[in-house]
Amino acid sequence: MMENLHLVASAKTPEVLFDSESGVLLLKGRSIPENSIEFYKPLNDWIDSYASKPSTTTCIDMKLEYFNTSSSKCILDLFKKLEKLDGTAVSVNWYFEEDDEDMEEAGEDYQAIIKLPFKMIEVEEI
Repeated sequence: MMENLHLVASAKTPEVLFDSESGVLLLKGRSIPENSIEFYKPLNDWIDSYASKPSTTTCIDMKLEYFNTSSSKCILDLFKKLEKLDGTAVSVNWYFEEDDEDMEEAGEDYQAIIKLPFKMIEVEEI
């Protein structure tokens, strides 16, 4: 059985909860790490391992309040890795606060680039 990945949120990094059994991958909070590549590396490594025996469905819940430019590239890389997963139905839930046009647009931008089912979900508060 594969280990789950759980990183506690900080002022600059989101909470990460990747559950191999349920296939639910959560990123929640702010993503403005000093070094985005370093922060996202264990997430990418986890997905590489998960790829060998994924759950029948994989759902990534993006509940980010804000992310910086370097994080956006890392998030795109994460999505691209998920696109390549075989043997699992991958979908993305992009949560954004009702008055946050920037996060809504960011989700729409990813939706246009990524070939995965993408659901835009407006919420009162993340």
